[in-house]
Amino acid sequence: MYIPHTEKDKEEMLKAIGAASFEDLVKQVPSGFLWPKFDLPQESLDESQAAARLAELSKKNCRPLNFVGAGAYERYTPAAVKAITSRTEFLTAYTPYQPEASQGTLQAIYEFQSTVCALYGMDCANASMYDGASSFAEAVRATVRVTGRRKIVYSAGVHPQYMDTLKTYFAHSPDYTYVKVPMKDGVMDREALPALLEGAACLAVQTPNFLGLIEDMDGVSALVKKAGALLVAASDPVSLGVLKTPGEYGADFAVGEGQSLGLPLAYGGPYLGLFSCKKEHVRQMPGRFVLTLQAREQHIRRDKAASNICSNEALCALAATVYAALLGPEGMRELAEANMGAAAHAAERLAGIKGCSLKFKGPFFNEFVLSVPGSAAAMREKALGQGVDIGLPLAPLYPELGETLLVCATEARTEADIARLEKAVREAI
Repeated sequence: MYIPHTEKDKEEMLKAIGAASFEDLVKQVPSGFLWPKFDLPQESLDESQAAARLAELSKKNCRPLNFVGAGAYERYTPAAVKAITSRTEFLTAYTPYQPEASQGTLQAIYEFQSTVCALYGMDCANASMYDGASSFAEAVRATVRVTGRRKIVYSAGVHPQYMDTLKTYFAHSPDYTYVKVPMKDGVMDREALPALLEGAACLAVQTPNFLGLIEDMDGVSALVKKAGALLVAASDPVSLGVLKTPGEYGADFAVGEGQSLGLPLAYGGPYLGLFSCKKEHVRQMPGRFVLTLQAREQHIRRDKAASNICSNEALCALAATVYAALLGPEGMRELAEANMGAAAHAAERLAGIKGCSLKFKGPFFNEFVLSVPGSAAAMREKALGQGVDIGLPLAPLYPELGETLLVCATEARTEADIARLEKAVREAI
């Protein structure tokens, strides 16, 4: 490793900053994230030796047959996606600042925005965000600016990590309140809404929700508008091949995670935030989009900006655009149907195992909650030893659900895969 700074350079930089030492500079970071340092080899390696070392380490990786979803999904990506995204006119993964040298990227961003609007049934979309969680947080933040209210009502079915991200946005102020709409049979309790929405900036809902269940959104927008609030809807874009779009049921902001559109799981990223809204809220839109619509404060007067995010995930957005264009509307519908079919087949097989049952009776998309006998975490650990990840134990996130697994089956899972899942669950029990 080559580090250009001498000890004298470091001392001068620390003096200019006003820190006595590097440790003093990073003292706000919890020590667990700093020490001990990485256990890296002390000997120096040339390129071929380093490649051999990494190849040896890679053999430790385990890739089980995967039935975990929870917001990130294993899907098949057509070979054409990588071929097109590798072309030189799309070479940059970052925001294009020189239009004359970035025509391919600018065209792709336009197509991406058009694709997101079509998927979500909304008027306007930006050029992407970091991930679904940041899109969700920015949408809720926009409703606070529009309404002037600081009460945030959200469904208990919203992804827990989305809510964690949202709360970091408002962590500087104690004035914000978060009100959870309780669940009833795994979905939002509609009867509780009128009272909870009083004085709220928004209602934030996810459908299909974190448990895989499809929320009934008919009439929800009317309840929200009656309370003077706005509706934020988060949706898996693949599900919109068969479900009503947020635009159809009256959402003001529609967001989602774009990883499902041709992006690999990749150990957690980079992913792709989808963000869209109605035309009347276009000035509240964060990040990059057509600059004729964007306020200059986004770049030069950041204290007055709607958002301090002024970048985008251009290469990920390109992959999603190519993926959606390859499938087209009919292909998206067929993909969504294949997901529903795989999940329904897996649910039927697992519910037939003695001691197992579906926790909820409502319609679901590509994942469902399975009640299991004994410890779900112990079952998962045992099945991993056989090369199958049978699902996500829900007790740490939803203790009230008891010993349950969130099981996902996408179009990438074959009938043979599902038979292997059933066998793994039986043996784990």
